[in-house]
Amino acid sequence: MFVSVVCDLGGEDSRSAVYALLPQYGFEKVQRACFESSRMGEKQLAALKRDIDKVTDYYDTVRIYQYPVEGKLAISTLKENRWRRIMITAPQRQ
Repeated sequence: MFVSVVCDLGGEDSRSAVYALLPQYGFEKVQRACFESSRMGEKQLAALKRDIDKVTDYYDTVRIYQYPVEGKLAISTLKENRWRRIMITAPQRQ
Protein backbone atom coordinates (compact mmCIF):
# COMPACT_ATOMS: atom_id res chain seq x y z
CA MET A 1 0.00 0.00 0.00
CA PHE A 2 1.01 3.63 -0.44
CA VAL A 3 1.82 5.45 2.80
CA SER A 4 2.72 9.10 3.31
CA VAL A 5 3.92 10.52 6.63
CA VAL A 6 3.69 14.26 7.33
CA CYS A 7 5.42 15.55 10.46
CA ASP A 8 4.89 18.67 12.55
CA LEU A 9 7.38 18.08 15.33
CA GLY A 10 7.84 20.61 18.10
CA GLY A 11 11.35 19.78 19.25
CA GLU A 12 14.68 19.01 17.63
CA ASP A 13 14.98 15.73 19.57
CA SER A 14 11.68 14.43 18.23
CA ARG A 15 12.47 15.67 14.73
CA SER A 16 15.85 13.98 14.53
CA ALA A 17 14.48 10.73 16.02
CA VAL A 18 11.51 10.51 13.64
CA TYR A 19 13.56 11.57 10.60
CA ALA A 20 16.12 8.84 11.44
CA LEU A 21 13.36 6.26 12.00
CA LEU A 22 11.45 6.68 8.73
CA PRO A 23 14.27 5.59 6.32
CA GLN A 24 14.64 2.41 8.39
CA TYR A 25 11.09 1.54 7.30
CA GLY A 26 11.81 2.29 3.63
CA PHE A 27 10.49 5.86 3.46
CA GLU A 28 12.00 8.47 1.17
CA LYS A 29 11.89 12.18 1.92
CA VAL A 30 9.91 13.91 -0.86
CA GLN A 31 9.41 17.35 0.69
CA ARG A 32 10.29 19.09 3.91
CA ALA A 33 8.57 17.08 6.68
CA CYS A 34 6.94 14.68 4.17
CA PHE A 35 8.01 11.08 3.56
CA GLU A 36 6.52 8.41 1.25
CA SER A 37 6.67 4.67 0.72
CA SER A 38 4.80 2.58 -1.83
CA ARG A 39 5.67 -0.81 -0.34
CA MET A 40 4.43 -0.83 3.24
CA GLY A 41 2.45 -3.65 4.85
CA GLU A 42 -0.05 -3.46 7.72
CA LYS A 43 2.25 -5.15 10.27
CA GLN A 44 5.16 -2.91 9.33
CA LEU A 45 2.92 0.17 9.62
CA ALA A 46 1.72 -0.89 13.08
CA ALA A 47 5.35 -1.25 14.20
CA LEU A 48 6.16 2.18 12.75
CA LYS A 49 3.31 3.78 14.70
CA ARG A 50 4.58 2.21 17.93
CA ASP A 51 8.11 3.45 17.23
CA ILE A 52 6.89 6.96 16.39
CA ASP A 53 4.85 6.97 19.59
CA LYS A 54 8.00 6.18 21.61
CA VAL A 55 10.06 9.11 20.27
CA THR A 56 7.44 11.88 20.17
CA ASP A 57 5.95 14.00 22.92
CA TYR A 58 2.69 15.82 23.67
CA TYR A 59 3.38 18.77 21.35
CA ASP A 60 4.22 16.71 18.25
CA THR A 61 1.77 15.95 15.46
CA VAL A 62 2.21 13.20 12.86
CA ARG A 63 -0.27 12.38 10.08
CA ILE A 64 -0.14 9.11 8.16
CA TYR A 65 -2.07 8.75 4.90
CA GLN A 66 -2.67 5.17 3.70
CA TYR A 67 -4.22 3.97 0.47
CA PRO A 68 -5.90 1.57 -0.14
CA VAL A 69 -7.36 0.33 3.13
CA GLU A 70 -10.51 -1.64 2.35
CA GLY A 71 -10.78 0.47 -0.81
CA LYS A 72 -10.69 3.71 1.17
CA LEU A 73 -8.19 6.40 2.18
CA ALA A 74 -7.18 6.10 5.84
CA ILE A 75 -5.75 9.07 7.73
CA SER A 76 -4.17 8.37 11.12
CA THR A 77 -3.20 11.34 13.28
CA LEU A 78 -0.99 11.35 16.35
CA LYS A 79 -1.83 14.47 18.34
CA GLU A 80 -1.43 15.07 22.06
CA ASN A 81 -0.04 11.51 22.44
CA ARG A 82 -3.22 9.89 21.01
CA TRP A 83 -3.74 8.17 17.67
CA ARG A 84 -7.00 8.83 15.83
CA ARG A 85 -8.03 7.33 12.49
CA ILE A 86 -10.61 8.34 9.93
CA MET A 87 -11.63 6.49 6.77
CA ILE A 88 -12.61 8.45 3.66
CA THR A 89 -14.61 6.99 0.82
CA ALA A 90 -14.95 8.36 -2.68
CA PRO A 91 -18.23 10.14 -3.44
CA GLN A 92 -20.79 8.07 -5.31
CA ARG A 93 -21.07 8.87 -9.00
CA GLN A 94 -24.50 9.58 -10.41
